[in-house]
Amino acid sequence: METITITTEFIRLQDLMKLASLTASGGEAKMLIQDGQVLVNGEVCLQRGRKLRPGDTITYKGRTYTTAYAT
Repeated sequence: METITITTEFIRLQDLMKLASLTASGGEAKMLIQDGQVLVNGEVCLQRGRKLRPGDTITYKGRTYTTAYAT
């Protein structure tokens, strides 16, 4: 599992995907999310604006990422 560090209270799903370099653009992230290819905390998520907070996980292409606050 890889950790993505955030410096804000939350990050939106599509923004996390861009930050983690999982997609090249927000449009690409939107399509992947709406196509059901992204899991949030183990469940399919179709909301690209879903707020993720530290401890939440996303799974995409068989890889899992978690969010954490910068220390």
